[in-house]
Amino acid sequence: MTVARETYRSTESLPGSERYGLCSQMRRAGVSIPSNIAEGFGRESRADLLRFLKIARGSLYELRTQFQLSVDLDLIPSDTVPFDALDECDRVLPGLIRSMQ
Repeated sequence: MTVARETYRSTESLPGSERYGLCSQMRRAGVSIPSNIAEGFGRESRADLLRFLKIARGSLYELRTQFQLSVDLDLIPSDTVPFDALDECDRVLPGLIRSMQ
């Protein structure tokens, strides 16, 4: 949830021309992470949980790439990117996946 909240905060500074482009894509990826984790747990199936955790991890990597692109294009300052939250999520998700395999 922290990644999703911080993504919304960080993307507020994107230019209006990116509202329906990069901004929208980043916000969807940010929301996708906790949403897929929740859906996987809600399915009450180990196989489904594992599948949705992997989807969440894919969304995390997608979001990290989009943040890096935004910084590289000088669309947002690097100090507004939630690197700590992204790193923590990238630490926890693989552990959850390994524990389920």
